[in-house]
Amino acid sequence: MATIGIELLDAGILTAADAPDEPRLVDVPDRTGAVEWPGFCYADGSSLAFGRAAEDMWFVHPRRIAHHFWARLSHEPSSLSVGNKPPASSSELAFFFLREFTERLRAAVKPLDRVVLALPGSYLKDAATEEEKIGLLLGMAGELKLPLAGMIDVACASLCDPRAGGFNAALPVVVLDLNLDGADLTLFTTDDKVTRRDFIHLPQSGYAQLLKHLTGSMGNRFLRHTAFDILEDGRIEQTFFRQTKEFLISDAAEYRFHINTATRGYEMTAKREQLAADTGAFVTTLVQSLQGFLARSTYDTDPCTIALTDRASHLPGLEAKLRAAGFSRLLRLPRGAAACGAARIGTSRLTVPADLADVPVETSVPLADTRRLVSTQWDARLVKNRDGGARLAPTHAILSGIGHALARHPRFTIGLAELGADLPLPDGFSAASDCAVPLLHEGGRLWFVDTTPGRAPNGADHPAARTPVESGDRLTIRCGNVAAEVLFAHCPVANGARLD
Repeated sequence: MATIGIELLDAGILTAADAPDEPRLVDVPDRTGAVEWPGFCYADGSSLAFGRAAEDMWFVHPRRIAHHFWARLSHEPSSLSVGNKPPASSSELAFFFLREFTERLRAAVKPLDRVVLALPGSYLKDAATEEEKIGLLLGMAGELKLPLAGMIDVACASLCDPRAGGFNAALPVVVLDLNLDGADLTLFTTDDKVTRRDFIHLPQSGYAQLLKHLTGSMGNRFLRHTAFDILEDGRIEQTFFRQTKEFLISDAAEYRFHINTATRGYEMTAKREQLAADTGAFVTTLVQSLQGFLARSTYDTDPCTIALTDRASHLPGLEAKLRAAGFSRLLRLPRGAAACGAARIGTSRLTVPADLADVPVETSVPLADTRRLVSTQWDARLVKNRDGGARLAPTHAILSGIGHALARHPRFTIGLAELGADLPLPDGFSAASDCAVPLLHEGGRLWFVDTTPGRAPNGADHPAARTPVESGDRLTIRCGNVAAEVLFAHCPVANGARLD
């Protein structure tokens, strides 16, 4: 039985089929043979083209293009008229798009027994929005006779891809994704289940805006280098846009732009550093938005794992800026992670209901569905005190009501007694034979050393991250189902004697 997961995102719909070992991405060729399905629609009289064929007309006939219909899925009219009719609604264009896509999908995958949709986070942001968007999608599924087994938040599904590197289930996870017309930040807690707790959509921070900006900046560079203006003709500008997009998503160190006219050819070699400079402001806005998103959260998010979708990880300079902002735990998700995660969930626990009204819509999944780190038996997490005011240096670490003086030795260790820890943990932690949390005195401060360093894109370890420890902070240590919480306090005087 073929179980299909579909990332229903306007940046490019991706499809995966589940398999015994792991899900695999499935190419769905369009009428021209292209396998890309960005959320574009092109109207040429009474006929419509979708996906790559429509995107290839964006700069040639911009007034005949619509690319907001998935983001604005509703009965409201779009900007696009088909023939002499009034403008089609966004939901009509989405239906026509999905109809053509599923026709091609059925030709590529036989039989099509079960489908799970990974939906944009904005579709599930509140009850009213969810009711409207889900209702429209269920209507489309019924009309197209799709064997729909479930719908799941796209960020949640992406954490269930068995091909992914895995995340630490003791820490919250924030998934950063780019759509065509904006970026999405989704916060998950990972206590008993992976549960979506907060979401924000950042308009004007999507691929459409970015690629238009990059096409213009690279075009100006091309003009200075060759004295040829790509704006001379819409088809030439379209060709240049395609090359700019290829450069961005290729992660190549350099790229050769080339434009051929009837009389001669023009070329320019661009460096990745130039592309990074052009995306600098875009990336800075993303990182600042992430920081603000976490600062406003009512959940303990320091530290947390930042999971970058494949679309986001192509942004040059993003990972460096995240690390510079203090985010040391980064996870790169594979291409099509949400499609693969949805396909695997469909196989493991979903069935096609007799009534479409019974199709489940999920924003949380059991931990068993996710791809977690399994090599680490224990984890330590420092929770910062968010109360305002001056913070004093701690003198004691308190566990189970007993204070342990943080003497001015260079190193203070919390861990197993048999490892010589200064603060021994309960016996339940003995299952983790290497459990030791080092605290360092340095520069007049106490520092928590994160024992799990981040990973660079080349797989190399980054130096362990350090966070200052202040009075009022808490250190949570977990090993399986056992947990201990250490409170740091400033106690300057006891029994008439100073403790420092």
